[in-house]
Amino acid sequence: MSNMQYKTMGRTGLKVSRLGFGTWATFHNQADMKDAKQLLVKARQAGINFFDTAEGYAYGRAEEIMGQAIKELSWKRSDVVISTKIFWGGPEPNDKGLSKKHIIEGMQASLKRLEMDYVDVLFCHRPDVSTPIEETVRAMNYVIDNGWAFYWGTSEWSAQQITEAWEVARRLGLIGPIVEQPEYSFMARDKVEVEYLPLYNSYGLGLTTWGALASGVLTGKYSQKIVPPDSRFALENRKVLTISFLCDIECFTFLFLYQFLGALDTFNVFQNTITRYMVDDIFTKVDNLKPIADELKVPLSRLATAWCASNPNVSTVIVGASKESQLVDNLKALDIIPMLTSSILDRIEAVVQTKPKKLYVY
Repeated sequence: MSNMQYKTMGRTGLKVSRLGFGTWATFHNQADMKDAKQLLVKARQAGINFFDTAEGYAYGRAEEIMGQAIKELSWKRSDVVISTKIFWGGPEPNDKGLSKKHIIEGMQASLKRLEMDYVDVLFCHRPDVSTPIEETVRAMNYVIDNGWAFYWGTSEWSAQQITEAWEVARRLGLIGPIVEQPEYSFMARDKVEVEYLPLYNSYGLGLTTWGALASGVLTGKYSQKIVPPDSRFALENRKVLTISFLCDIECFTFLFLYQFLGALDTFNVFQNTITRYMVDDIFTKVDNLKPIADELKVPLSRLATAWCASNPNVSTVIVGASKESQLVDNLKALDIIPMLTSSILDRIEAVVQTKPKKLYVY
């Protein structure tokens, strides 16, 4: 028996484990079918029921591996909550974005790769400024009406875009996005803690956050400015994948990745003392967080994950792992939440100094 805790996903009746399992940058890139099955089994044994993937992860291979693994493991479909995301589906003009054409065709292709009749949650992986939000809202409702997904959500949308989607849905008597999937960590906090604040009450918005370890920075393994050969940054295909996401990640991650991937030459504007200062500042913060974790007798990675999960607006924190040992460590994060006293949180705040300023509402 596991001691996993469960929360509803926003203002719905859907119950998800407070820790979820994600496949970005691991399935196919770092974990083959055998590894994937071992990781999925370990996650289920720990009580995880939320599993996340996307059509764009490893060009669809992540969906294929997860679907085949779940089929071979003979899991009861109703016991798990599966989500996938639509936006990057291929090289052709209509293989990407949030048009009705791509949402429907992309959904059908994802279900085929997953070998499933439906997913529980379908995310719009990024906002599509070239498609009217009304078209996207209608298309996502079409997916739900056809039973291909039960709920729909957004990922890395702005509060304004989510609000517009909800107002369109209400005007048309349709279903709005019930969940958002943003980056959230010690170093990336503005959206979750400030921008989305009005949405939690107005629309009952739930959150399935990613990036709790800031692409591995908050594990502490990069603090000596060395890339371990078995880490995700050492993968050649990971370098290409990282560059494709540069416009969507926080500045600190941008600088960190380019520093370690040797790609700063591509952006000369960052080749100055400010870049060096910011990168060194991140490492200093990581090093100063370690004594707090040591005092609690936990790894820094576990402390970082627990901190994210302790936010009452977060439905589930998506963790990733390419090795069982990494997953086992992440799974113990919930045990740390009771240790996050006000004094500990204040000490963390004093180190990271990333608490966003609340916006004044007139």
